[in-house]
Amino acid sequence: MLAPDWKDYKILGSGDGLKLELWKDIMLLRPDPQAIWRATVDYGKFDCHARYERDRAGGGRWIVNKPMPDEWQVGWREYSFYVKPTGFKHTGLFPEQAVNWSKLSEIVSSSAKNGETVRILNLFAYTGASTAVLSKCGAHVTHVDAAKGMVERAQLNCRLNKVPTENTRFIIDDCKKFVAREIKRGKKYNAVIMDPPSYGRGAGGEVWRMEDDIYDLVKLTASVLEDAEFFLINSYTTGLQPQTISNILTLNLPRGNTEAYEVCLPTECDIALPCGCSGLWRQNK
Repeated sequence: MLAPDWKDYKILGSGDGLKLELWKDIMLLRPDPQAIWRATVDYGKFDCHARYERDRAGGGRWIVNKPMPDEWQVGWREYSFYVKPTGFKHTGLFPEQAVNWSKLSEIVSSSAKNGETVRILNLFAYTGASTAVLSKCGAHVTHVDAAKGMVERAQLNCRLNKVPTENTRFIIDDCKKFVAREIKRGKKYNAVIMDPPSYGRGAGGEVWRMEDDIYDLVKLTASVLEDAEFFLINSYTTGLQPQTISNILTLNLPRGNTEAYEVCLPTECDIALPCGCSGLWRQNK
């Protein structure tokens, strides 16, 4: 599945473990572990604003070659999002997720036209691009992330897109613990989105490993569904195949339609850059 309809984002070249991106007017060169082919362009011929260099300790830093803003905005369809390079090579936005924004916004918009408000639980919700898109389409989104800074940036993205404040609820919490409390409170949702990390460590020292913990989290979270519309899992874990995600959804949710797919970005040299995978379950109607 190729991410559609980007106004301000392009991949100009890829390969040799890198990708050359144009984020509106800002050109960045970043590592990409999937781009193992030989480079499709000569990176040295491009006047990048910044490149990210890894260090031997496993971290890295941005090398700025010419003046650039600390943050700026890019557009997708009628939406805008903030971009801000971080110390971990990321920019605060994953443009390949436009695949899922497009799919889910159709579902939410269709429900809104029928006078129905889809109540969505968005777990590991990061900087809130999906929260902004779907709440602007008429859903009520409960946005949950353990990182305070990410939740604050999600609120900025929602304000940027003039999302009605009554359409969102922002929670800073461990996602699994929050779901368990929602079950005890009898809280119900019509849909779930989750984008868990490959590995993480909680404030209390809890260890999260995608391959060990995703099945049990999906099983737990399925308990909050009522009049279910959809359940989306996205994964960037290397080696986790789309069929694996499809199986987890099928085993934990009622009979429905499940599709799983590799999420990719188009490039200027007519190849697709793989960027993880997603699985989407929908209730039979």
